[in-house]
Amino acid sequence: MDTDQLRTILWLRWRLSRSQWARAGGLGAVLTLIIVALGLVAGAGGALAGLLAGSLALPKVPPTVLLAIWDAVIVVFLFFCMMSIVSEIQRSETIDIGRMLHLPISLRQIFVINYLASHLSLSVILFVPGMIGLALGLALGRGAEMLWMLPLVIGFVFMITSWIYCLRGWLVALMINPRRRRAIIAGVTVGFILLTQLPNLLVQATSDRGRHRPRAVSSVPSEEQDQTPSQDKRERTIPPLMLTAHKVVPFLWVGNGAMTLAAGDVRPTILATLGVFTIGTLGLGRAYRSTLRFYQGGETDKKTRPKAKTRVVVGVRDDGDRRLPGIPHEASTLAWAFFRSLKRAPEVKMALGMNLMWLVMFGGMALFKRSSTTPDIVKPFMATGAVAVTFFGMSQLMFNLFGFDRGGFRTLVLLPTRRQWILLGKNLALFPIGAAIGLVLLMLVTFVAHPPATVVVATILQLPAAFLLLSMMGNLLSVLVPYRVAPGSMKRTKTRTTTTLLILLSHLLFPVTLIPIFLMPLAGLLFDRSGWASAATVNLIASAVLLAALVLCYRFSLPALGDLLERRERQVLDVVAREVE
Repeated sequence: MDTDQLRTILWLRWRLSRSQWARAGGLGAVLTLIIVALGLVAGAGGALAGLLAGSLALPKVPPTVLLAIWDAVIVVFLFFCMMSIVSEIQRSETIDIGRMLHLPISLRQIFVINYLASHLSLSVILFVPGMIGLALGLALGRGAEMLWMLPLVIGFVFMITSWIYCLRGWLVALMINPRRRRAIIAGVTVGFILLTQLPNLLVQATSDRGRHRPRAVSSVPSEEQDQTPSQDKRERTIPPLMLTAHKVVPFLWVGNGAMTLAAGDVRPTILATLGVFTIGTLGLGRAYRSTLRFYQGGETDKKTRPKAKTRVVVGVRDDGDRRLPGIPHEASTLAWAFFRSLKRAPEVKMALGMNLMWLVMFGGMALFKRSSTTPDIVKPFMATGAVAVTFFGMSQLMFNLFGFDRGGFRTLVLLPTRRQWILLGKNLALFPIGAAIGLVLLMLVTFVAHPPATVVVATILQLPAAFLLLSMMGNLLSVLVPYRVAPGSMKRTKTRTTTTLLILLSHLLFPVTLIPIFLMPLAGLLFDRSGWASAATVNLIASAVLLAALVLCYRFSLPALGDLLERRERQVLDVVAREVE
């Protein structure tokens, strides 16, 4: 590829980006520029902070302290890199290689451009300037030999970004199948949530073991005890296993290089620099070969012998005749259809990932907590908090009922049924999911905090009350502020700036909506402090009254919201059924 071709391709990419910003409106372009400016300021501030810290605060610290500092920076950097994997695999390439195959240009250069463009991520912008600034600051504060940290840091970033780019390309190749794509994105999201909670569980297990370990009585005289702390500080060193890990694991080579340079040994840093550049080159080469093979059809050239198909007749269960007690027939049928759709949708699994995090956290507390030290005043609020976090992960599902239907919303528009039954069916389909998660969380909180039985019953009543509150708010927002969700992800398609701000405002109003639920244990606490009645009894009675009032409010709100949906169903259809590039 010559310079003119490269300039033309980059110009075309720039024009496409400008067109996208123009469609977003003037306010969207201003917000984009503000975000870019904030990113540049954050990167420059990180570089300056690293430079000042390395030159002023760290010149006299021991080598082991440098090891700990660099390890902490690397761990946080890797955490942000892992967090961006899911969003990166859902984002298109800067230049689509598939559209360049018929042109007489070098695909290798297009691949390099796409790889360089992948560095425009949050993790790189926030951390890489600070790491480079810290390396330069250490060179200014400790001597010129610390300049070897600069190529080591650059090589480490090259190693991480190249293999992440390779992983991203491999996942994209796997996700050509739409069903497999959704399963992979959901699995990566759930795995990331579980991985982020692993340190929390380890800390709880360690602290619990230390809290219950009997203290040994020392028979050392007082004079010797006064000398022990200073001797321990001098003799305290890094365990040999940890030092071995820093020599073997590539992620820890940066910290090991800083420690050895501070000790006056340059050879480990030079070897680590050669190692990270070699590993990064291997990752980038593998990414290029897999990308080229994918676009040339090499991934699908394996021919398999077709298997003989046997026709199996399976009885299909008809959910149309299944009725929910006290619910109209149309609403019951729609509820069963929506519920079966939710069971198969991977977007629902991704939306419930936050609930999985709470399950892991409360489950870890229940597993490692051996003594009940929770105050009695806090127990009712913990139980009510379990109800709140149940719907925290479901807020996107409840506040955007039609965004996941996409083109299927046309079927709902053509149905000769009252629109209030559509809203009722949507709400009923979500209630079993919320009830199951809420009851599991309540069981874990009960096992951890041991609240009274009356408080548990009151919390069970608060669960449908909170669902009714959020359902009324969700029905209104789903009609007024609908937005389309991209298939196989929880990422919304491009929306107007006004719609984006309204969506953000609706999520900020989520805790405000649940204030009446928390007023129930608060009322019990006030009555108990006044001496009029016990807190648990007041909590139970108030929760029952609130549930009855919300049932009436929900019933009277359905006709009005149904009429609103009937008037705005064309606007909703235009938003959720239109594919946006």
